[in-house]
Amino acid sequence: MQLFPLKIFPSNTNFDFMRVKNLNYALSVFLFILSLVWIGIYKFNFGIDFAGGISMELRINQTPDLAKMRMILNELNIGEIVLQNFGSDKDISIRAGISSEENLMHNIELIKSALKQNFPYEIEYRKVDFVGPQVGNQMIQSGIMAMLLSFLSIMVYIWIRFEWQFGIGVLAALIHDAVLSLGFLSATKLDFNLSTIAAILTIIGYSVNDTVVIYDRIRENLRKYNKKTIGTIINMSVNETLSRTTITVFTTLLANLALILYGGEAIKSFSVLVFFGILIGTYSSIFISAPIITLFNFKNLK
Repeated sequence: MQLFPLKIFPSNTNFDFMRVKNLNYALSVFLFILSLVWIGIYKFNFGIDFAGGISMELRINQTPDLAKMRMILNELNIGEIVLQNFGSDKDISIRAGISSEENLMHNIELIKSALKQNFPYEIEYRKVDFVGPQVGNQMIQSGIMAMLLSFLSIMVYIWIRFEWQFGIGVLAALIHDAVLSLGFLSATKLDFNLSTIAAILTIIGYSVNDTVVIYDRIRENLRKYNKKTIGTIINMSVNETLSRTTITVFTTLLANLALILYGGEAIKSFSVLVFFGILIGTYSSIFISAPIITLFNFKNLK
């Protein structure tokens, strides 16, 4: 039996991506500036990992009523309460966003007392921690350092594998993707927590992977058609990889959609941000990192 490769677009597509490059540049610059301004004004909705607060892990002898439990704990007015399952239906995580260490033990006792008075459960407190503001600041610094090191590592890889001109295109796309993703996070008020850092790194990795595939084809066509203009070669290369790009983004989004629908609150920020980032990363690979290399001279490419 002969197998045929799956293709969304035919092999002979000839979309003129270069024709709209200036429009895409303008749109990206607008969204980039808008994201920076929005972040500067509205900041982020920092989760307990960064803002500080109480973190408790409980094991209960029966499946609890989470909706009622969440309502009662929020009535305590001690801070934002995040309550969710982890591991099993009987394992509960409670996080309260309290940025001050004053009355810490009192607030912990308030939570324990409220649970004891309102629920006939046998509760085992397996872990009770407090994340202070200083620890949160250290985590923010560590997260920023992780992203910067990722950028640096990717740039070293691109400059080794490709010519330096390609590295400029990748750097522009990565900064574009990271800032727009952070702007989306600020606008939607999703929790900015440790999983957010993981999401940003995932988006960066996905965007680079997509860009490298297109760059490989561009370099191959530069050697094969040395009499064609760079714009024509970029159009040809993007069209030739278009089916691969669309299939990859479709399957990745489909898997990520399952995380959004069934992953629960614990990974909501991660899954929603990655979904948005995949769309932005695909856009930047085609409309930012590929066209931007027209600014450079490739006559001496070997």
